[in-house]
Amino acid sequence: MAHKVTLEGGPEDLPERTVTVETPGEDVKILHRGGYEHFRETPRRHDTTDGTLRVYEWWERTEIAE
Repeated sequence: MAHKVTLEGGPEDLPERTVTVETPGEDVKILHRGGYEHFRETPRRHDTTDGTLRVYEWWERTEIAE
């Protein structure tokens, strides 16, 4: 079952701040501008138009190896 979460931090130009994850608690990796933005779950929740969602916070960026 998929769950929606909200993303905080990272690049301001991320196309989406609400994303779907398959397994809550696992890190989220978003492909963005030739690399990946990594987000980790926090204990916080945020009220949105989609309901109360888990908050994932940005913690690093990795580049795609060529």
